[in-house]
Amino acid sequence: MNVNQQPHMASPYGQPQPGYQGYPQSGYGGQHVPGGYPAQYAPYNGPASAYQQGPPQGYSPYASFPSKALAANLVSDLSSSSPLDLGMRGPPTSGAPPVSAAQAYSQFGQSEVQNGPPPMGAPQQRPPVSQPYNQGGMNLSGPQPPYNQQFGAPPTSMQQMTSQMAGMQVGSTVPSPAGPGYAPPTMSQAPASAAFTPSVPSSFATTSTVPSQPPPAERVPQSTPSQPYYGAPAQQPFPTAAPPFSTPGPAQPPAPPLASQQSFPQAPPPSQPPFSSAPPQAAPTVSYGGPLPPVQAAHPRAPPPTSQSSAFPGGPPPTSTPSQYPGPPMPQQPPVSQPSPFHSGPPPTTAAGFPPQGGAPPRPLHPGMQGPPLASQGPLMSQANHVAPPQPGMLPGPQTAGIAGPPPQPGMQGYPPQQNGAFGQVRGPQPGYAGPYPGQQGYGAAPPAPAPAPAAPKRLDPDSIPSPQASDIPPVQKTRHRIDPDAIPSPIQVIEDDKANKGSEPFVTGVRGQAPPLVTTNFQVKDQGNASPRFIRCTAYNIPCTSDMAKQSQVPLAAVIKPLATLPPDENPPYIVDHGESGPIRCNRCKAYMCPYMQFIEGGRRFQCGFCSCVTEVPPSYFQHLDHTGKRVDCCDRPELSMGSYEFLATVDYCKNNKIPQPPAFIFLIDVSYNAVKNGMVRIVCQELKTLLDYLPSEHPDVQSNIRVGFVTYNKVLHFYNVKASLAQPQMMVVSDVADMFVPLLDGFLVNVSESRVVIESLLDQIPDMFADTRETETVFGPVIQAGLEALKAADCAGKLFVFHSSLPIAEAPGKLKNREDKKLVGTDKEKSLFQPQVSFYANLAKECVTQGCCVDLFLFPNQYVDVATLGVVPTSTGGSVYKYTYFQAQSDQERFLNDLRKDIQKPMGFDAVMRVRTSTGIRATDFFGSFYMSNTTDVELAGLDCDKTVTVEFRHDDKLSEETGALMQCAVLYTSCSGQRRLRIHNMAVNCCAQLADLYRNCETDTIINFFAKYAYRSVLNNPTKNVRDSLVNQCAQILACYRKNCASPSSAGQLILPECMKLLPVYLNCVLKSDVLHPGADVSLDDRAYLRQLVSAMDVAESHVFFYPRLLPVHKLDVESNVLPVAIRDSEERLSKGGIYLLETGLNLFLWVGANSQQELLQNIFGTPAFSQIDANMTSLPILDNPYSKRLNEIIESFRVQRSRYMKLMVVKQEDKLELIFKHFLVEDKNNSGGASYVDFLCHMHKEIRQLLS
Repeated sequence: MNVNQQPHMASPYGQPQPGYQGYPQSGYGGQHVPGGYPAQYAPYNGPASAYQQGPPQGYSPYASFPSKALAANLVSDLSSSSPLDLGMRGPPTSGAPPVSAAQAYSQFGQSEVQNGPPPMGAPQQRPPVSQPYNQGGMNLSGPQPPYNQQFGAPPTSMQQMTSQMAGMQVGSTVPSPAGPGYAPPTMSQAPASAAFTPSVPSSFATTSTVPSQPPPAERVPQSTPSQPYYGAPAQQPFPTAAPPFSTPGPAQPPAPPLASQQSFPQAPPPSQPPFSSAPPQAAPTVSYGGPLPPVQAAHPRAPPPTSQSSAFPGGPPPTSTPSQYPGPPMPQQPPVSQPSPFHSGPPPTTAAGFPPQGGAPPRPLHPGMQGPPLASQGPLMSQANHVAPPQPGMLPGPQTAGIAGPPPQPGMQGYPPQQNGAFGQVRGPQPGYAGPYPGQQGYGAAPPAPAPAPAAPKRLDPDSIPSPQASDIPPVQKTRHRIDPDAIPSPIQVIEDDKANKGSEPFVTGVRGQAPPLVTTNFQVKDQGNASPRFIRCTAYNIPCTSDMAKQSQVPLAAVIKPLATLPPDENPPYIVDHGESGPIRCNRCKAYMCPYMQFIEGGRRFQCGFCSCVTEVPPSYFQHLDHTGKRVDCCDRPELSMGSYEFLATVDYCKNNKIPQPPAFIFLIDVSYNAVKNGMVRIVCQELKTLLDYLPSEHPDVQSNIRVGFVTYNKVLHFYNVKASLAQPQMMVVSDVADMFVPLLDGFLVNVSESRVVIESLLDQIPDMFADTRETETVFGPVIQAGLEALKAADCAGKLFVFHSSLPIAEAPGKLKNREDKKLVGTDKEKSLFQPQVSFYANLAKECVTQGCCVDLFLFPNQYVDVATLGVVPTSTGGSVYKYTYFQAQSDQERFLNDLRKDIQKPMGFDAVMRVRTSTGIRATDFFGSFYMSNTTDVELAGLDCDKTVTVEFRHDDKLSEETGALMQCAVLYTSCSGQRRLRIHNMAVNCCAQLADLYRNCETDTIINFFAKYAYRSVLNNPTKNVRDSLVNQCAQILACYRKNCASPSSAGQLILPECMKLLPVYLNCVLKSDVLHPGADVSLDDRAYLRQLVSAMDVAESHVFFYPRLLPVHKLDVESNVLPVAIRDSEERLSKGGIYLLETGLNLFLWVGANSQQELLQNIFGTPAFSQIDANMTSLPILDNPYSKRLNEIIESFRVQRSRYMKLMVVKQEDKLELIFKHFLVEDKNNSGGASYVDFLCHMHKEIRQLLS
């Protein structure tokens, strides 16, 4: 299935919903696409010939996979010090490329070969997108230009690629009169076109890969009819080939599989540099960006269909020939940095995923970016079937930032080495090299005289090869890349670089303002005075000194605080400090707690507060002498003087009503209406609770928990159970007056598990049978929470309610709801009402719960709309969680639900918590995000606070800051531990202040900024239309980058996009937030799913939001069972997948195992216990544990991923071409999505345009 033309997604969070049809091609004639952006493509009116009005505006006609229509000459000077091109990797060179004698290429790609002959109906290959191009042997099934000249002005330096065009700008510019002018290169370095040299890398040499097949002796054209696949040589197809469009033609004999080419490609010999200007000498090179291409990773080069030497004549092409380049593209070799796209992917789809009928023209694919159109830029550069007229000032011809330049030099920062030393965009046919199809006269000869463009010959789909039968078929057009996806910042590269640079050394927190390693890096923390990044992460570790500077940069100043975060085993939990009766030492004025920022003076008798500068007496019991540096001599022995995080035991003054709290209680409230009984939920919960009650949280694993428990069941009425230890059988009491809820018993409702175990087990055995034949379908919800709250009030303790609920509460009772799901409101100004609670009852109830310290966790099992936006109000206001199991089925969802329940009951947590953030003078906390309640502007109140919850705090200036003192923040959380002890947990953080914008941009953390932006945007949808929210996010991001460009970057042409080094991933991650289901839903994402995700993200930490917005995609087929190291992840794009690969995708909520149709039989046998792709059960939710190292290692990895996340991730096996693949593709976030979200490349261009508008 093609990414550009998918059927509607099934909801990624529940079961696929029935009835979604093929995706309508709504953006074609300039109508609005679903996301509300106008589409920028002219209507498709049949064959290309009528459209060819001029040379294309700078794109390679071959990059076709997910459409990425780019219209910017992007260069990323990714920092003040390490600029990074979006195109060339270095200066061009003088002179033509070396031309070596024609050498034969093997017929195989350089990575893997499929075993056995393919069926005739096998789907056709797709060409890889924008890959380095080797000029040596080509399948010249279309006119080919020479590739050895430079395009546009030469880049001025290695660091920055200047605009390749006179002004190659996103907006309109002035044409150069010369037409496609090619300035001669000026630098003397390795030849720019080394990437295109005709000499053959040895990995392609016949001898090294295919000893069994002699090379073609000369480059003589083979007969072209019915070449079986996109861009493959006529004579030597890949083994998986099938004729395009099922055109009849001679079947090609499959080539034998080669041992040396099975699925694990080798790395180059260590002696060889990763890139060189000559073609690499080795087999596939290692690269930053992820695994090497699996099966058929590279298209083989074919000999040109004439017997001339394989090198093209040098020299510039005629400057005024029109651009006519009929004919399909040459195959390209995929970049090393990722597995190749589905070479042998499915044929272009017509209806919902069906291949085109034989002989029928496939439908045109959906072009281009569906995000905001790049207005002001004239016709877009990559329209399907349409060659835009030259823009003023733009050289016609495919030159953009992505043009392949000389190879990157070893050791340069930035992007992955490309094979053959090419970096950047593959050049497509140039203007002036028009020619008819292969085998016809004029092929490879001098360019024909200019002809009027409209009369150009028909162009066929770049993906198909003409054959006598197919040559009159109207083309399937795909939009073209104008920018190589490998030439733009790669999240994987940044993650891997950070692991390499910061993963080996412990992170010592003693240095002020030092940015920690990324959340994706495993590192150890040594607390030496600042809180560990596991507790606090900041968006910027250099805060601007003035509010004007902060306003100018627009970088949000915020901290994501996770007060009770669990630490890895090799790090010590915060020490507990007991100051006895007197309690913690505090500043007299601002009440900040004693910390390393307090300055002792007068010989240690007083201390000056680091936050407000007030001087306070030191109590005699706390007095200690100072050493010669002015520090206390006991400084290192006291955690509060030497550590960033620690706890104080609180005195009775810190307790509610000045009395020591009771141990907390857990109350289980189980829906026993018809739906809940029928889907098995009631039986599963009761069965599991019998075991789980042994694992209630306690201070120490060996000490028995003193949490008490109680049980309630309900439908339209509530049933309370007396489970007192002295009873022989549990007693049930029914409260039917739900309008005035009360608890009918005090003694015997909340009990100690060990004392009442027999009675409790008897009750849990009886409940499923008691309600097995119920016919009651209506439920209540408000009274259920009221009942739990009243029970906690009666027992005078804090606690947690676990509510298991199945349907919309429509029974007559307080908090009754109606079904208000209305898809027609989506995308309108009234959409925000769908995220707001429909009644105010629950907000008032939440306030009461917080006052009592009653936290609510809600487990939902809906089969239809349940209004999560309203039911979730109490959980999200009390520090609780919402878990949702749509279309719950005991067989497939039980494991996920039970794991979530176990984790939820066992996790360490605090009750009845209050958090306050204090700051040094100059800044203050102004805004808070998360699952909590605030009754005033400073105190964050949480009825419950567990180890996974975060509170995000935004800071604003209220005065100037000084560079000498920096800025300080102290987060203090007062809470009751699960043993009933009142404690204060303190986290301190000091950051630098800067007077220069460049220092701010040098020390930001993009993952935390994105976490903040997502929370900010997700809260904004409550009061604003989603389109406005998206626009404001784009605008703020553009302002951040424009400010950097204007004030920090070295001067360069306006056609360049320049990004700060630490924010080079801001556009790709921001695009993921913009495309998320909350802000830009597909037609099949339910309102409940959106409300659920909105609430979920509001309390996420940075690690979880990172994988949620940019999922981790691992090539499992590259797994090394001997080592503990995971294979390097690959980028989230369909073109990175290989048909012979198996990939594990992790989103933080789901795990997908995608299995390519050509996966090796041995691999399938090892993982699934069956060698046949067709026999894999797509419904399995866990992999079999087989007796082989591969199976064990893969299961270990899946288990380790699950342990890292707060929610259990259900595994879904997705077979290529299966219906579930739609859900899987939804998470390939670098591609365009069904609901109109832009691809990464498109969005980068859009950002560039926005930045330029701001700068101009």
